Amino acid sequence: MRVTHPFHPLSGQEFEFVKRRRNWRADRVYVLDAAGELVSLPAEWTDVVPEDPFVVVAAGRSPFHIAGLLELSELVAQMATRRPAGGGSAVKVNLP
Repeated sequence: MRVTHPFHPLSGQEFEFVKRRRNWRADRVYVLDAAGELVSLPAEWTDVVPEDPFVVVAAGRSPFHIAGLLELSELVAQMATRRPAGGGSAVKVNLP
């Protein structure tokens, strides 16, 4: 079994699979580490669980970039403060 979570310190390392078990609604994988100790990891952080189809299809791409998301966040915040006093919800926004 291999750790696939990109930010886990053991990412990319392979371990001897012992058991997969559901504990307190959490899907866990038990493996033996290099010292022979039993270690538990979330199953979705390993190759025991197939990759999310969205992640596979996206292949590292995303239609949203951080600059665009920050700009959208600011626009939404501005819209929230410009609500008409009469209780209406229409707000005129001038887009570039």
